[in-house]
Amino acid sequence: MKRIQKRGAEGRKISFPSDEGWPFAKYLGACGRMVAVNYVGEELWSFYNAPWEKRVDLARQLMDIAEQLTNNDFDFALYLLDVSFDNFAVGPRDGKVIIVDAENVLVADKRQIKQDKPENYDVWYESRFEECDREACLSFSKEALCSRVTVDHNYYAVCQNLLSQYATWRGTTGGLLHNPPAHIAKDGQLEALLDECTKPKKHYGRFQAAKELREYLTRLSAASSSAMAR
Repeated sequence: MKRIQKRGAEGRKISFPSDEGWPFAKYLGACGRMVAVNYVGEELWSFYNAPWEKRVDLARQLMDIAEQLTNNDFDFALYLLDVSFDNFAVGPRDGKVIIVDAENVLVADKRQIKQDKPENYDVWYESRFEECDREACLSFSKEALCSRVTVDHNYYAVCQNLLSQYATWRGTTGGLLHNPPAHIAKDGQLEALLDECTKPKKHYGRFQAAKELREYLTRLSAASSSAMAR
């Protein structure tokens, strides 16, 4: 993992440290090309067959991470270009999801983009879904990510490679939210939101689907916590 640093508009510099709420493993130091970070916990893949309530909580956190990296007070967008179950880990005590391999993260300074005003900079950018016969593949345009203010890439990456029916890893399919309880499957809302977040049918549909999916998972997680507290 590389320590992420960026100097953007007006020379502002930020390194996205974990102790300021960024979802990355804590950077301990480096020597040459060797980088040391703290041990977070088991990789996300270890929770693929965890109880439904646990997987819902992890999925909610993943969507929260996608939102935080896309929209934050610093006006930097951090786009995840390599999204797989092995690149995230879960804290053994707090159950918090952390990015443990941030080597392939593209940092875009949205304030700089607004100043430079490249062509179509203020037009929302929709990532294009593409069928793939390999695991954890992801299509993206670095040019678009670096020249648009509003981009849905992180929602697309998390939904396609981790949560939806299109997610494939180590010979499995179905994503982290596979085999939901019967009442969830019958309702159909979860499947519809995941499909729209991954392969949208509506213009700009992924943006709205991601928002609604975060809210839906938050409600499911809260309901599970409430039931367990009784």
